[in-house]
Amino acid sequence: MADHDLTGFDRGTFAHDGVSRRILRRGTGPAVIVMAEIPGITPKVLQFAERVAAIGCTAVLPVLFGEPGRDADPAATGRLKSGLYTASSMWKVCVSREFTVLAKGKSSRVVTWLRALAAYEHERCGGPGVGAVGMCLTGGFALAMAADERLLAPVLSQPSLPLAVTKSRAGGIDISAEDLAVVRGRCEREDLRVMGMRFCGDRLVPGDRFAFLRRELGDAFTAVELDDSAANPDAVLPPHSVLTEHLIDEPGQPTRAALDEVLDLFRTRLLEQHRGTPAAAGGGG
Repeated sequence: MADHDLTGFDRGTFAHDGVSRRILRRGTGPAVIVMAEIPGITPKVLQFAERVAAIGCTAVLPVLFGEPGRDADPAATGRLKSGLYTASSMWKVCVSREFTVLAKGKSSRVVTWLRALAAYEHERCGGPGVGAVGMCLTGGFALAMAADERLLAPVLSQPSLPLAVTKSRAGGIDISAEDLAVVRGRCEREDLRVMGMRFCGDRLVPGDRFAFLRRELGDAFTAVELDDSAANPDAVLPPHSVLTEHLIDEPGQPTRAALDEVLDLFRTRLLEQHRGTPAAAGGGG
């Protein structure tokens, strides 16, 4: 694919606690925070955001790293440029104090900023609450954000932190014990549902991580685990990115079914409740 010129997306900034970041938005209706994977907001991440907007939500994409719209596919840019761009994005994450890459049982500092963004977008867009999708490095952020009661639909797509360099790290996720306890309580009291997805052979998202989430969240955790053969064979990297690079966007394909499950979660938790509120019935939101 070619670089995306961001046509159709509104551009802005959001600042909290002295940190300002760029924001892309598309659509109307309840907000869904879409957090990109390394190396950044690629054209395929933007395609996913367009699908979110098409069902009646506002897709909100914070620029956490990389250059939005830039295509990182080696087939389009060459292996050298693609590799350098990806390495540059990963390096910025690794040296930033905002991201926890290796620590188990700890929420990244950037989650506080993301919760503030979700609160702002909830106020701006209306609706019963907010959805969030984290991908790869940002996958666990959606879980930690759910410690805030405004987050009603968290989706963890191939959550890859902490990096599974040891068995104990493979069997955990990047959320503090305090935040996890709050999320678990919400699942028990408020019927919060958490969705996670991975390819079974993905070494960045070991099966032990999903086993941990099943133990902690019980039936509130919905695991979508796909055989590696379901991944788009045209993708350069091994099966990993369920909603973007390895998506086969055709009816009957397992990755398309996973995408549809995500969109259905937003419909159920955000849109159906939104339409039933007095403000929505009167044309608000």
